[in-house]
Amino acid sequence: MRAVRKAPDELDEERLVRLVARGDRAAFEELYRRTSPWLAVRLRRRCVDEQIVAEVMQETYLAVWRAAGAFAGTTAGGTAAGWLWTIAARRLVDAFRRRAHHAEPPPAAAVPDAAPAAEEEALAATVDGDVGDALRRLAPELRQVLQAMVLDGLSVRETAVLLGLPEGTVKTRARRARIAMRRALA
Repeated sequence: MRAVRKAPDELDEERLVRLVARGDRAAFEELYRRTSPWLAVRLRRRCVDEQIVAEVMQETYLAVWRAAGAFAGTTAGGTAAGWLWTIAARRLVDAFRRRAHHAEPPPAAAVPDAAPAAEEEALAATVDGDVGDALRRLAPELRQVLQAMVLDGLSVRETAVLLGLPEGTVKTRARRARIAMRRALA
């Protein structure tokens, strides 16, 4: 009996990445179609410069095409979306570093929107109870640092570049956020 191959739009993102690793262009196109809208939104929440966002998107998907074979997947406790976001976040930090080296730093997404960010809504949906309440009560500048370092897995240096802050400020805010969380959960 011959195995029937599913169409790319019927596969989950992890399987799509596995097919991309084998050079499957249709799988890559489907992965891009599914993930590029939310990835662009997340990047725009951290950077208002559309040129940088476009560059980071291009670099991210080029990296995905080239390094799909390195994706460890759920066997390492990760997801395709998480892997993709990690690549994009690191590319964004690299873009900020390049710009800072050549000129003034690009404007960061410092002006909060009236509506809550999709990430905050997703966080609220997944983190509820006392922890969710404590997170929502954190000052926005503390929550930003906590999100970048804990949820996005960025280093102090990467967080500093991403948020346009000195590394010492990032460390201080991270410490204050941890203390506030401990107090709120005690």
